[in-house]
Amino acid sequence: MSMAQPLPPNPSLNALATASLAPPAAPTQPVRGLPRGPTLGWSSFQRSQSDALPCIEDLPHRAFTTSGRAAIYQALLQLQLPPGSTVLVPSYHCPSMVAPVVLAQLKVAYFGLQANGLPQLDAISPHTARLAQAMLVSHYFGLPQSLAAVRQWCDLHHIRLIEDCAHSYFGQAGDRPVGAWGDFSTASLSKFFPVSEGGLLASNTHAIAPLHLRPPTLTDQLKGWVDVLEASAQYQQLPGINTALRWVFTLKKGLSPARTAHLSQAPSAAQRMMNDCDMGRIRQAPGWSSMALKQVLPRPRIVRNRQINYLAYAHHLAGLAGSRPLFALHPLAVAQCAPYVFPLWVDDAERVYQSLRQLQLPVFRWDRVWPDMPTLERDVSPGWRQHVLQLLCHQDLSEADIAHTCQTLKQLLGQGSTA
Repeated sequence: MSMAQPLPPNPSLNALATASLAPPAAPTQPVRGLPRGPTLGWSSFQRSQSDALPCIEDLPHRAFTTSGRAAIYQALLQLQLPPGSTVLVPSYHCPSMVAPVVLAQLKVAYFGLQANGLPQLDAISPHTARLAQAMLVSHYFGLPQSLAAVRQWCDLHHIRLIEDCAHSYFGQAGDRPVGAWGDFSTASLSKFFPVSEGGLLASNTHAIAPLHLRPPTLTDQLKGWVDVLEASAQYQQLPGINTALRWVFTLKKGLSPARTAHLSQAPSAAQRMMNDCDMGRIRQAPGWSSMALKQVLPRPRIVRNRQINYLAYAHHLAGLAGSRPLFALHPLAVAQCAPYVFPLWVDDAERVYQSLRQLQLPVFRWDRVWPDMPTLERDVSPGWRQHVLQLLCHQDLSEADIAHTCQTLKQLLGQGSTA
C-alpha cells in the first residue's frame, strides 16, 4: 500500500477541495487488502498546519473506557435510571449500541430516522415519550449535525440525552462542538487513532462520577502494544522494522487465551448478538498503549486526510450509475468535520458489498439489527441497512487506495475498465 504524502502547510478550504479533487495517480494493486482502521506508521507522527476542529476531548468532564460501547454503558450508569427504565435507541444502529442498554437491565424502545439521519421526533408516540428516561442519538458517518431540535424535545419530555459521537471524534455540530448537545456524550478512540481499544465518556454540563474501572493486567497492557504493531506490520506501515516485528505475532498467541464455550443450550438470537458485541471488558480501564498514542500523535493530519479522502470518494463516484452519495456535501461542510466514512447508496448492494469484502477493501454495512427491532412507518433505516455501503475515510488510506476502491466499485457496477 502506498503511503500518504506530506501535507502542505496552512491549506485554505478551496485548496483542500482542489487537492482532493485532482486526478489521482494510477493506483497500485494492494497486496494485502486495505486496512479497515487507522494503523500506526511513520506518517502517523507527521505534523501539518491546518485549522483546528472542535474535539469531544475538549469538553470539561471526561473519563476513558475500553470502547465506545463501554462508554454508552457508563453513561447509562451515570444517569442512575430506575431499573427497567426505557431508553430510546435509533432504528439504524450497530448492535453494540443496543447491547449496553440490555446489559444495564434497561428496556429498549426504537425511534425511526428522517432522510437526513436525525430522529423522527413527531413519530414517537406520547406513550413512549412518557415512558422514556433517556435517548441515544448518533452523528452518523462522522458528519455531525445540529441536535437543537432533539435537545429541545428531550428537555420538553424530561428525557436525558446521550450524544453518540462514535463516528465524530472531531467536528462542529451546528452551533455547538460535537458532544456538547448531550447530557453525556460517548466516543470511540479506535475509529480515529491507531489503537486496539479505547472509548470516551464526556459531558459539557455534568461532572462524571468515578467509574471504578479495573486496571488492565500486565498481559492486557502487552497485548495492546502487540495488536498495534501487528496491524502496522501487516500493512507495511513501518518500513525498516516490519520484518523485525514478526516476533510479536508469536508473542500475541501466547497472550490470547483460548475461548471455551460453557453453554448448556443453544443461545437465543439476542444472546448471540450480545456475545458478538464482546461486552466482557466494559468494566476495565483502557491500556497504556491507547492512552499514550492518543496523546502523542498529531491530530491535524487525522482530520485533514479524512476530509481529503471523503472528497476523493465524491469525485471518483460522481454520476456512477446504480449508486448515489447518500448526502451531497459541499467541501466547506466537509471542512467542518473529520468524516468516518463516505456513505454510498448502491442499488445492487448485496452483490457489490460481498465482492468488496472478499477483496478486503475498506467497506462495511450496518445490516444487522437487534432481534426485536420493529418496522416503523416512514423510517429510512430499512433502506439504509440494505443499500448504504460505508466506505472508510480513515487517515491511513492513500489517494491510490481510494482510487483503487472506487475503480473496483465501477467494475462491479459495469462501468470501469477490466484491463
